[in-house]
Amino acid sequence: METRVEMFMHPLSNPGAARICPEMLEVAEEVNRAGDYSLAAEIYTSQLADLQHPDRGLCLRKADCLTQAGRISEALDSYCTAASLGKLHPEELPLLVDTIARTLREKELGFPGPGGKSTSSSEEEGVESDGECGDDEALDLFSCRLCKCLLHEPTTVECGHTFCKICLEDEAITECVQCKEQFNEKKDGLPNDRRLDVVLSGLLGKLFATESKARKFWIEGQVLWGEKNHSEALEKYNAAVDLAPSIGRLLCQRAELHVEMRNFSLAVQDASSLCRIKPHWTKAHSLKATALSEAGRNDEALQEYLMCVALKPNWTKVKLQAQKVLSEVFSSVFENGNMPTPLHPLQGGVASRLIKPPASLMSLRPQAKKPGSSSQDSEFSVSKGSPVDDSSSRLTPPEGSTKSLAEVLAALPAPRGGVKRKHSGEGPSAGTNHPTKLLRPDEAGSSQTVSVCGGRTFPAELLDSGDMECPLCMRLFYEPVATPCGHTFCLKCLERCLDHKSNCPLCKENLSEYLATRGYNKTLLMEEVLQRYLGDELADRKTIHEEERKELSNLNQEVPVFVCTMAFPTIPCPLHVFEPRYRLMIRRSMETGTKQFGMCIADELKGFADYGCMLEVRDVKFFPDGRSVVDTIGVSRFKVLSHGQRDGYHTAKIEYLEDKKVEGDELVEILKMHDAVYEQANNWFTSLKDNMKSQILSHFGHLPSNDPDPQASPSGPAWSWWLLAVLPLENRAQLTILAMTSLKDRLIAIRRVLIFVTRRRPR
Repeated sequence: METRVEMFMHPLSNPGAARICPEMLEVAEEVNRAGDYSLAAEIYTSQLADLQHPDRGLCLRKADCLTQAGRISEALDSYCTAASLGKLHPEELPLLVDTIARTLREKELGFPGPGGKSTSSSEEEGVESDGECGDDEALDLFSCRLCKCLLHEPTTVECGHTFCKICLEDEAITECVQCKEQFNEKKDGLPNDRRLDVVLSGLLGKLFATESKARKFWIEGQVLWGEKNHSEALEKYNAAVDLAPSIGRLLCQRAELHVEMRNFSLAVQDASSLCRIKPHWTKAHSLKATALSEAGRNDEALQEYLMCVALKPNWTKVKLQAQKVLSEVFSSVFENGNMPTPLHPLQGGVASRLIKPPASLMSLRPQAKKPGSSSQDSEFSVSKGSPVDDSSSRLTPPEGSTKSLAEVLAALPAPRGGVKRKHSGEGPSAGTNHPTKLLRPDEAGSSQTVSVCGGRTFPAELLDSGDMECPLCMRLFYEPVATPCGHTFCLKCLERCLDHKSNCPLCKENLSEYLATRGYNKTLLMEEVLQRYLGDELADRKTIHEEERKELSNLNQEVPVFVCTMAFPTIPCPLHVFEPRYRLMIRRSMETGTKQFGMCIADELKGFADYGCMLEVRDVKFFPDGRSVVDTIGVSRFKVLSHGQRDGYHTAKIEYLEDKKVEGDELVEILKMHDAVYEQANNWFTSLKDNMKSQILSHFGHLPSNDPDPQASPSGPAWSWWLLAVLPLENRAQLTILAMTSLKDRLIAIRRVLIFVTRRRPR
């Protein structure tokens, strides 16, 4: 299938020159669009051969065709001939840059071509990259997701994620980059005064002491740099690099500082080290190229710019810079009054000298095309046994050295430090040890170090479970939560403390706003550290927690008891909860999933009565100060078998009460009594004054309908409990009726009460 290629068409210097055949030029253009670049180049060659003087436009067209055909050496001849006739402009060299970069990418870096899958998502979508994305090492557990460095003064935000404190002070950071949750602001619009996470800060300083100290110098250098105090900033960066010389981003920033201070030689040294550490990081090569270019070493800068384009084909800014530098390299050949007489493109001369490498690089010269191989395969190949490990001399030449264009192109294979060249007839070469190489599990075990994803390691003995204990329960953190003041507690421990007082248990800072929002999000980094490095201890801690939770959820063995008022089955019972012990009790009933607790009235001797009603929570509304309104409804009656206490609130071992069912004549008698008492109750309620009825309706609702089967529910008909709740009876009288397990006895008692209240009602 023919491929149509849109090509930059260079204008002819003299379209009307003698013996240029317009028809042949049209044929060449059509052949070029069809993808037969070699044939197009031959047509342009024949046209040039018939001219008395070379035409610059034809030379450039021929050069572009040869470039697209992969015949770089021949293309350079034509580009040089065109350069001898007039300076090459950057916009005339996109094909040469693209082709060289693609050759580097496929032949030297070993990356797949356009159909491969190794391009980043930004490349696939056509988004221009700045070299930051996807080039750095994988972020490990202890890296800040904003600056991508070791956490410095770690600060945990509302959602539970942790970042460097200085990163969060950036006004542009308004949401969490991990979960996209918006950060809270104070009422006056100022950002939160976030505090460092005390436990995590101590842990990082202990596990990564040297890097943490280097990170401190690094941050201080950044601040001084921002204040334009370059000399002191450089001292801080030097101290940081001395401690941690293999941190790529640190070297990168010091190199950028050197560029700003115009210390280009030092910038080149740092950038070269950076390229060795991170051979595939485009920003490293871009930085080195910038430093070399500012130092006037364009030939070497060109290597780095082309490497950038090879690594990031869609990085437009650097691609244009590569074209600019390549243009200057061509121009430098004809500077200083050495402009040669225009030569016939087939006669050699300057172009031939340009593509002939010196003896020291003869092994890297373009090889002769082998039968059956493509033109492109013949470029940038390495002869067997060639000294390919000479990259250090190629990448960091002596100060003031110059290179021909051929030397630049000959030195294009990937820089030293991990990128392997392909050798014909040779097996894969052994890679060098990367400074951030991960330890295999067996290696980690033998050296007694713990490996962190991303390359960091720390001695296993430094990680002590004692550093991860809650200061309240003195046990390993379970569901760790960091307060706004930076202290960490188990979630349940913190909640219990805030039930009593809205202050931090350690520093006594007021946490009323934190309590109001109830933003008890777990500290995700702390939880991950526990799971990954203290898994056995955490499993034991979880077992204890689950056992405690199971014990709390057993509503027969130990039922929490709210000592307050009378409650009845099927009747709503709204509660205002403010005492710390009952706040804890309600929360536990919700957490265990039972959503139930017992309600009993007080007893002077026993603490609470021997009978009560189980309540089920339907809804809870919390107030900022920790109080809550709990909407409950009665579900079943119980008898207390034994009294107890737990964490300040009452508990009881109970048995549930059910009405005894009857049959035969006894059932007939109960049905008649049931209907008669219901009618009596309805008449009493109807006869009440409107204001009294309104109060009853607003609190308890309407009188439930008559139940055709009064024995269907274990607690009897719902209307009887509604009536018992609204009748003007003392709690002790209500409790006596609640304890009855005979529906007949309960109906008799209700009837007597109705007769009594009806007689006493004022007329």
